[in-house]
Amino acid sequence: MKSMITLLKGARLIVEHCMTVKAGDKVLIIADHDHMMNAEALAGAAFAVGAYPVIANVTHHVSSALASMEVPMEPPAHLAEAMIHSDEIIITTNLEWANRFAHVNPVRASVERGAKIASVEEGMEDWDLTIEDINEITQKAEKIIHAMKGAKWVRVTSPGGTDVKISVEGRPPLKVVPVKEPGIMMGPIPLWGEVAYAAVENKTEGKIVIDGIMLGVGVYGSLKNPIEWTIEGGRAIGIKGGEEAERLRDAIRSSDENSTVVAEFAIGTSHKEKFGSPSEKGMLGTVHFALGDNIHCYPGGQCLSKLHLDGSVRNVTIEVDGKKIMKDGNLVI
Repeated sequence: MKSMITLLKGARLIVEHCMTVKAGDKVLIIADHDHMMNAEALAGAAFAVGAYPVIANVTHHVSSALASMEVPMEPPAHLAEAMIHSDEIIITTNLEWANRFAHVNPVRASVERGAKIASVEEGMEDWDLTIEDINEITQKAEKIIHAMKGAKWVRVTSPGGTDVKISVEGRPPLKVVPVKEPGIMMGPIPLWGEVAYAAVENKTEGKIVIDGIMLGVGVYGSLKNPIEWTIEGGRAIGIKGGEEAERLRDAIRSSDENSTVVAEFAIGTSHKEKFGSPSEKGMLGTVHFALGDNIHCYPGGQCLSKLHLDGSVRNVTIEVDGKKIMKDGNLVI
């Protein structure tokens, strides 16, 4: 049961370990109505270490953006200014909204100024997580980064029908792990782990079958019907499936010309995530791909779009320049 007492343990993990908030820091907590108790617990934990927390309530933006993909994600100027002048930014809202919010200008500006920024996953009151778990999630990310050093091509296959080649040549990895560092792009905490790349925008080829979760289609949890993307020249030239596929096509039609670009390729590294959760994308054994923007978040990304929508693929096999690093969802390095 959620109460301030049960939330405080998780809040301290976020503030003291994942965000390493220090005395005198300026902490901005962005929250919606459903997560206001989380925000209060986080603010209390930040105040306890001598920081100065401020809570911004974005409920109306969250509800509007979730109701319509046409609602712009960029925040108003006064919230943007608060972000840019904060040392730590902690986002406790609907996680789909938070994932989309990662691709706005003040997030990038805050990171460039050296801020630490993260969104908080669900379950703060009862996370089953130890420091050893956090270290393991991080070590797996570092293993993958080492195995992919200098990589040119990645091939991903899955039992669901995915068979796709992605070029990551010249694209540095983005390590998204539970302990945040200054100036590193935002990601969820504390269970999440991933290694993400800006896919070379015009080179992805093949078929991607999203059989896990998909943002922007109004489905919480696992898809009822897989969504199949046909990729040529780095773009999704065909999207088919059930009603979820139609909703994705609608979102793309209402966006811009770059919304069909395969912009992101990422490998999950966390053994603490679960299938069907909003955080499945960080789960070991999955990869996820995104259509749309990669210029805001991913090193080397060249694609600017109003859209960034992720979909996950389960139980994957990954080959890097012909060398297998994952088989049927298990690391083999």
